[in-house]
Amino acid sequence: MQGMKLWSSALCLTISATVFLSGCQTADTAAEASKQPGAALNEVVNPPGVLPITKEKTTIKVMSRINPTVENFTTNEFTKWLEEKTNIHIEWDVASDPQQKLNISLASGEYPDVYLGFNITPVQLSLYGKDGVFIPLNKLIDKYGVETKKMFTTLPYTKELSATVDGTIYGLPSVNECFHCTHSTKLWMNKKWLDTLGMQVPTTTEEFYQVLKAFKEKDPNGNKKADELPFVGANIANSYIDTYIMQAFIDSDRSMQFLKDGKIQVAFNQPEYKEGLKYLNKLYKEGLIDPQSFTQDRNQLRKLGESPDAVILGAIPAQNPTVFNLLEGTRWKDYVAVPPLKGPTGVQASKYIPQGITTGSFVITNKAKNPEIALRLADFLYSEEATMRAVLGRPDQEWKVAGSTDIGINGKPAKYTILGNTASGAKNATWGQVGPSLRTNEWRLGQTADPKNPLEDLLYKETLNKYEPYKPDPKKMIPTLFFTNEQSDEVANISKTIDDYRKETVARMIIGDLDIDKKWTEYLKNLENMKLPRYLQIHQDAYNSMKK
Repeated sequence: MQGMKLWSSALCLTISATVFLSGCQTADTAAEASKQPGAALNEVVNPPGVLPITKEKTTIKVMSRINPTVENFTTNEFTKWLEEKTNIHIEWDVASDPQQKLNISLASGEYPDVYLGFNITPVQLSLYGKDGVFIPLNKLIDKYGVETKKMFTTLPYTKELSATVDGTIYGLPSVNECFHCTHSTKLWMNKKWLDTLGMQVPTTTEEFYQVLKAFKEKDPNGNKKADELPFVGANIANSYIDTYIMQAFIDSDRSMQFLKDGKIQVAFNQPEYKEGLKYLNKLYKEGLIDPQSFTQDRNQLRKLGESPDAVILGAIPAQNPTVFNLLEGTRWKDYVAVPPLKGPTGVQASKYIPQGITTGSFVITNKAKNPEIALRLADFLYSEEATMRAVLGRPDQEWKVAGSTDIGINGKPAKYTILGNTASGAKNATWGQVGPSLRTNEWRLGQTADPKNPLEDLLYKETLNKYEPYKPDPKKMIPTLFFTNEQSDEVANISKTIDDYRKETVARMIIGDLDIDKKWTEYLKNLENMKLPRYLQIHQDAYNSMKK
């Protein structure tokens, strides 16, 4: 399929029966479409749904976040296929520290045509959309968004959560109705070590403490060295050292907010949060938390997980075990998920994310000379053909169409089968889940259940059995809130100041650099001075307006 600019009618019909093609049009139908009123909307761009996207080779500048499973975005197999299909050449700028790179590029004015995979928050989208840096996409979607409009119709929440309070869309999402991602704050523990020590998976914070002590003191890896790291995290989402543990002290959502008597509050200024910090400080003082946990990135965490001399990781907060181990290896198979721990006062909860959507996955800036081209590229990424290749790899190399008797993870007829363990992108075949794709729950669970490649099956069952029972009551969850431009601007400024301060202070309290009891009042006062009450009031006003 490589090296072709257009699809012949026969090829389109043949492949669509086996490769789930979406929106495939031929040269003949393209010519016919171009005759339709309003079809030729840009002299460089072919009509909506027609490939290639551009009539001549066109370059767009894209800034992307780094992904450890992608060796090189420029030489990537999916990138090459995408360029051949669309006639669009991508000039890459890959950010190793996405948030810092985003902030610096926006502040300096040296930003790209497109931000890809930065997962820009609704507040930031509204803020920079209002300033004209991010362009509104509504009219472009109406004209060119064949796949996007299908998605908005089939999954209405994707449009709702992509728009600001006035309905403007400044960024397109990545949709991943991943069941195990609804409980992404998990803890993974080395079951082989537990078996060696004759211990069970802990159920309480006290049992967790005892297990970590045994990991540190009793040489579970058997190499007669004190090289075990009992509890290790990283400075990435779902791997912060405090996130999983705090759910045993105070129940809150992924934004660390919760509802109490109809009032929105934050967890990080509550007495229960303070007790959680004391517990973590105890673990740290006894050498049970690895100091690198507060600063290392995913690559550094994975290096620890793949330590060549011996297995050294005991317990790790992560969405899945391939965050700290290679999928191609075998070590990750020795880890099991630990259900939410019960804390000293009986709190036991799992953070729950109801919608499988990540906002701001594809954002077009005012630097784009032809935003129509960029929008059409994003739109094509939602097609099933592009999603299969972007996420899984090449047909009949990393995956294949499932057989008629193959059964999916959900027990229904399967749609596709993973071939070996190469679909993670480690061989540069995919984009490693960077950027837009459309993965419905049906699609995700349509993977053939394979004992030789059991990751998805493991994640589905561990989530269903160990975390789903602890999801919050929907009535107690804060719904998605919509802010005005002015509110978005104010929330963005306040939240960044508070978040930076909180992360630094929490880390210092855990490692003992700040005395928790002596500095707690000062910490609360500083949060007030950073306008936390105003931040809460804005959220409360938005919540109250939804209840009317």
